Amino acid sequence: MSQRVPFVGGNWKMNTDLAGGVQLAQDVATSVGDYAGTVDIRAYPPFPYLHAVGDALGTSVMLGSQDVWHEGDGAFTGEVSTDMLMDAGAGSVLIGHSERRHVIGETDELVGKKLRRVLEAGLEAVLCVGETLDEREAGQTNSVNERQVRSGLGGVSALAMGSIVIAYEPVWAIGTGKTASPEDAQAAHAAIRSLVAALYSEAEADAVRIIYGGSMKPANAAELLAQPDIDGGLIGGASLKAPDFAGIVEAAASSAG
Repeated sequence: MSQRVPFVGGNWKMNTDLAGGVQLAQDVATSVGDYAGTVDIRAYPPFPYLHAVGDALGTSVMLGSQDVWHEGDGAFTGEVSTDMLMDAGAGSVLIGHSERRHVIGETDELVGKKLRRVLEAGLEAVLCVGETLDEREAGQTNSVNERQVRSGLGGVSALAMGSIVIAYEPVWAIGTGKTASPEDAQAAHAAIRSLVAALYSEAEADAVRIIYGGSMKPANAAELLAQPDIDGGLIGGASLKAPDFAGIVEAAASSAG
């Protein structure tokens, strides 16, 4: 791995209740605290629990949000603004997660608007991209990723790239137990990094962290993280068990050595 600091985020999705979320946050903070100086660690709980989970996480894990709306305020029933997230203590936001794109129906254009709003607010943005199984089988992995990256980064300056993490999450590997081989994942990450170089420069491409978001677990984390262009993971199911999440964080810390 390069000098890029590994990044591991736990996306809790629509899981936990208040008591369980607070307990999970406490357990995660305790189990990963020793790695906080080596790995950038994030937790993305459900909206209603942001305050409580943030308090329980302490300082070793940054609180994040699973989504945001692209307007500052107004008549947008059910949506949440960047100001609200910052009031709750969040410092990072997931943008364009595959479930937002393919279940909720978010378009590339909407994802781009959300990302730009997050950057304007001074928050960290995790831009999620990735292909479906049909697109993969049609040989469209790189073209889909390129379309989503180009759209997501449209209008984003080189300076702002320092606040962006890109998460490659093959849709067919999320919540299915399937995982891209390390070689396939590396190829997709390398193609995304080459695209960033074309859009900006080699310096921005070398600096941006590109993480893997397709069923990373303690058992496969080390092999995935050993790939030169995989800088961490966006973890779903394994983030709901503190020991599993800590195992992935430990693997990320080892990859940085």
